Amino acid sequence: MAGLEVALGVVAAVVLVGVLAVRVSVRLGLPSLLLYLGIGVLLGESALGLQFSDALLTENLGIAALVLILIEGGLTTRWDAVRPSLGVGIALSTVAVVVSIGVVGVLLHLLLGLDWRVAFLWGAVLSSTDAAAVFSVLRGVGVSRRLAGALELESGLNDAPVVLAVVLLASGDPIHWWTPALVVYELAAGGAIGAVLGLGGAWALRRAALPSTGLYPLATMSVCVLAFAGGQLAHASGLLATYVCALVLGNSRLPHRGGVLSFAEGTGWLAQIGLFVLLGLYVSPLRLGEAVVPALIAGAVLLFAGRPLSVVAAALPFKVPWREQAFLSWSGLRGAVPIVLALITLVEGAPSGSQLVDVVFVLVVVLTLLQGTTLPWVAARLKVVQSTEMREVEVDSAPLDELDADLLQVRVPVGSKLSGVYLRELRLPRGATVSLVVRDGQGFTPDLETRLREHDQLLVVTTAQARRAAEDRIRAVDRAGRLARWFGVGQEPAAGATDGTDGRG
Repeated sequence: MAGLEVALGVVAAVVLVGVLAVRVSVRLGLPSLLLYLGIGVLLGESALGLQFSDALLTENLGIAALVLILIEGGLTTRWDAVRPSLGVGIALSTVAVVVSIGVVGVLLHLLLGLDWRVAFLWGAVLSSTDAAAVFSVLRGVGVSRRLAGALELESGLNDAPVVLAVVLLASGDPIHWWTPALVVYELAAGGAIGAVLGLGGAWALRRAALPSTGLYPLATMSVCVLAFAGGQLAHASGLLATYVCALVLGNSRLPHRGGVLSFAEGTGWLAQIGLFVLLGLYVSPLRLGEAVVPALIAGAVLLFAGRPLSVVAAALPFKVPWREQAFLSWSGLRGAVPIVLALITLVEGAPSGSQLVDVVFVLVVVLTLLQGTTLPWVAARLKVVQSTEMREVEVDSAPLDELDADLLQVRVPVGSKLSGVYLRELRLPRGATVSLVVRDGQGFTPDLETRLREHDQLLVVTTAQARRAAEDRIRAVDRAGRLARWFGVGQEPAAGATDGTDGRG
């Protein structure tokens, strides 16, 4: 029992420190994953002396944490936001992966003298962006929905093909002519399993009369975990099945959707904290010195050759502007996923597996410091920041579920043409209204003669059917002002406009 008490106390302390680290990371402008890794290193053999070197257990726990992170990412990703980026996101998670493996593998063979198969294995491990890093960092940058959607889809979808490539290259088995067809089957079957379980789970949850609202988040998460297990048992991609299932469920009319999303977010944070602390605990700092030079070379190859060329190959058919391509290249964030993939190579007995773990750990720290801290600056310099981006307010929304309604929070930035517009001139579509305005820290209920100012925050209540039109109308007025209708910008409301006006305003 004494051992159990100590273990539970250590876990609770680590989680509390991890939660506080989120606030510290925001103040310092550092991605929180670096602090989590630091906590793990501090607990390890070189500081507090905890011994942990089980690669297989670390790999299994890492994959379990990735499943929870993908569930959170899928449940909180809105289909309307990522649909315009579907083609680019899929291309980034497939075509870009192949190009990145090829480019990085060839250059590492030439620069580091690695065997061809080992070089491509290193390229595969480094080719996957990290869902946890993308979901936690990107959503605070404020880029356009097209870019954010493409990157979120890439980080959610590319783990599956990369894991298949790593296992294939690390196993040492010969590559046959039918190997590509097998990869296609595993991806297609995984996606199909996830979609079927997502649709079936949503149908069942809407009709279930569970005795407690707290059971709905548990049931939703269980359906997603079942998708992973089903995918793996069918010799398909369990990770892809997980993300697709969560994406379907998150965009369905789930009972107590707000509670489900809040629970998934909390579980995702717990998985991130546990995963990064575990990886920091596993790595031996005494060996990292020898990995610095190979890590810097591999990082430079990835950052300035592999990632840019793979983005160009994926984005070129979709005519993505060069500014957005440059941002996509810089925002390919790496995190825990490459370290977990490196552990897979170690468990599979691949040559230089131990060295690869150390190299990837150093590389993740360096690239996270470089990319994670400069991403807002790069977005601003490339002018890809969206001035008025609406986000869904997180609420305990059981009553809203019954009303089939959504809440939107809108900020009026400096220079926006929303400033000076009367609410009667906003002309939101039928079913949407501004219910609250917060100005100078004080909230009040507006009327039709309320005039918006810079720095105002608006709470917009809208039906699910009117949400898209409301977003489009607000963006139109932000760009073109109160006469947006005359410029043909945005969607006009149906007859009998909003907030009780007659549409003449």
